[in-house]
Amino acid sequence: MQDLLELNKAVVRRFNYEVLQDGNLDSFAEIMHPEFINRTAPPTADNGAQGMINTVKNVLHQAFPGLKVDILEQIAEGDLVSSRKTITGKHTGNLLGIPPTGLDIKIDVMDMVRLKDGQYLEHWGLNTIPLIIAQLKDAAERMAAEK
Repeated sequence: MQDLLELNKAVVRRFNYEVLQDGNLDSFAEIMHPEFINRTAPPTADNGAQGMINTVKNVLHQAFPGLKVDILEQIAEGDLVSSRKTITGKHTGNLLGIPPTGLDIKIDVMDMVRLKDGQYLEHWGLNTIPLIIAQLKDAAERMAAEK
């Protein structure tokens, strides 16, 4: 059982570093189960694999090219892996209509993943992205007012 727990944790690390950090689409395709569901996707968003990769590529990577992921802790039990991590980067691209501010950001994340056959089946997550969006929006408005 311990071997399976370590393998599951390795899959989650791989997703975070190869997909979330590096944007590797081949790794994404290998890691995502065909029945994947993001249980904490916004109500109007696609809660499947396409919604997940859209967030990674068209939101996070567009706004914070070169972002870095740091997994601080991982706990595994059964088919679940929980991680506490940070995502850091510089706001040099558009973020949901917010123009680049050049500010450094740090997103705190706690998530849980259910795996099946070494792939992501379900995801739940809490993060500080709403706080970051509010801070960047305020900064962009101040910068525009100063011009």
